Amino acid sequence: MVNREYKDRLFSFIFGNESNKEWTLSLYNSINESDYSNPDDIEINTMDDMLYMGMKNDVSFIIGGQVNLYAHQSTYNPNMPLRELIYLGHLFSKYVKQHNLNIYGRKLIKLPTPKLVVFYNGKEDMPEESILDLKGAFITGIDSAEADVDVRVRMLNIRSNKNSQIMSKCRPLYEYSMLVDSIYHYREEMEIEDAVDMALGDIPDDWIIKEFLLNNKSEVTLMCLTEYNEAETMQMFKEEGIEEGIAQGIRNMIIGMLERGKEPETIAEFCDIPIEQVEEIRESMYALN
Repeated sequence: MVNREYKDRLFSFIFGNESNKEWTLSLYNSINESDYSNPDDIEINTMDDMLYMGMKNDVSFIIGGQVNLYAHQSTYNPNMPLRELIYLGHLFSKYVKQHNLNIYGRKLIKLPTPKLVVFYNGKEDMPEESILDLKGAFITGIDSAEADVDVRVRMLNIRSNKNSQIMSKCRPLYEYSMLVDSIYHYREEMEIEDAVDMALGDIPDDWIIKEFLLNNKSEVTLMCLTEYNEAETMQMFKEEGIEEGIAQGIRNMIIGMLERGKEPETIAEFCDIPIEQVEEIRESMYALN
């Protein structure tokens, strides 16, 4: 078992693990059409304190003069360029300190080129590949003013019937995608806990990731349960509509998150609602006490 103070999401657990660097390398080669063969060429530098809903959602590593930031999402989030920009700023700050670089000097410091990718495997029908652009978030709009800063994130749909060429070049990614699809399938007939158990039990013997997943079955199961419940909660938000008020079930979820010590900013980001609504619920909790 891998014992950590923080918790990974399944994607980062598989592809951001030092013991699985050959899988990380395979993933990199598959989406960049490169042919690196030595896993030791990869320097994993994922930041442990950059969490999303208390879980590590990203994988970052340096190879060939590039810093690669990979994130996973099971619910489409158009704010990924902003999140990646914040993460990248922390990574560069860490890089500067590690290499004793002087950002105030007259000499231009050299930084690894950032490559930002989001792997999407949610239920919404999304294109095989798309670009998420930070410019679309600026208040003045793209046409009315040229921004001095931009961030482009490449989003790849990794559902089992998408991006077959990438999947064929990275067997662990294909197997991860098929596992998620299996969970979705079983969830239509049974509770999520049973669906995860059935999907893990169905893993073929020839899967590369099988031994790793089963050796860490308890932790993997918890990751799957957490991610699936979050995806269902986000779908609930879409169906209810924020403009119609927060549904009681979602309100209860927010109360539970507050009771577990989650910060209002984190809850608001996850739920994609104004922080004022979270604060109102928190104040009502204090009033009852």
